[in-house]
Amino acid sequence: MKNFNLKMPFSSSIILEEQQYLYFGGTAYLGIPQHSGFLEFYLEGISRFGLNNGTSRNNNIQLGLYNEAECYAAMQFGADAALITSSGYLAAQLTVRFFSGTEGVLYAPQTHPALWSGQKPGTEGSFSQWARQSLEKINTSDQKDWVLVSNSLNNLFPECYDFSFIKEILPGKRVILIVDDSHGIGILDGGRGIFNRIPKTAEVEVIVVASMAKALGLDAGIILGSDKIIRQLKTSNEFLGASPPAAAGLFAFMQAGNIYRQEQEKVLELSAWFASGIEEDWQHVPGFPVFYHPDKKIFEKLLDQKILISSFPYPDPQSQPINRVVLSSWHTKENINQLILAL
Repeated sequence: MKNFNLKMPFSSSIILEEQQYLYFGGTAYLGIPQHSGFLEFYLEGISRFGLNNGTSRNNNIQLGLYNEAECYAAMQFGADAALITSSGYLAAQLTVRFFSGTEGVLYAPQTHPALWSGQKPGTEGSFSQWARQSLEKINTSDQKDWVLVSNSLNNLFPECYDFSFIKEILPGKRVILIVDDSHGIGILDGGRGIFNRIPKTAEVEVIVVASMAKALGLDAGIILGSDKIIRQLKTSNEFLGASPPAAAGLFAFMQAGNIYRQEQEKVLELSAWFASGIEEDWQHVPGFPVFYHPDKKIFEKLLDQKILISSFPYPDPQSQPINRVVLSSWHTKENINQLILAL
């Protein structure tokens, strides 16, 4: 399959080889990279705090904005506390490495590579199968300490995962549940993400990690959890030794609450509009703007009509491509109608 290299930012339409294409790919679910209001906040942030900040969070002189942004994020996403890093990968690796000494680490199938501790876990089967097997393994073992690692959803073959099984973990167990919500935060549950959808139990400590670069449009990562856990993670070498994200982006994030809400409403409306106009052979989840289709020829069919969708081989370069339509709030109903007509 041919790869395309752009010389312009992503948007609802892009120019390739002097031809204009409608674009339905990527992860900018809320259209933030092209949102004029958000860009104004970002430019104001640059004027206040500069382009970047190369000092570590362990420096004796800090920008107070980072602590403010963490408190704000914790409140927005329903957690006791938050830790913000320069990327989602760092947030994930920081968390996984902190708990890597635990013997009982159980990875869900298709867990994102950012959460791997070393080699690919190799877990097979469905999420529900893994949940049942993990529950049985934990409850029947003499071992008390466990770490469960999973995505919050499957963004390739859209499916939101059900974590209610953790309510059945027996008393006396100590379980850390690490969930990657990179594709849910900013979209699911009115933008709050997965954190408050996961049951709260005495046996399970829930930690959510995420890239903020998708729906939220920030080059940053975040960890959500209890005050105790976040304080512990802030003592890690990965946190203390790494430079934080640009303060300008976090400033914009804190100002853009209304923008996020408006764009969330728009993309949900567009998703419902598209879902009402397609056949039942599409796989999708209400409220999540990604639609998978099993037809391997659909990419070329749409390409011939000047429409580009997401298509890449998975899980390895020799695999068949996964074809998906990804909607963003930068699309219009006219764009959606054109896509439906082309299908």
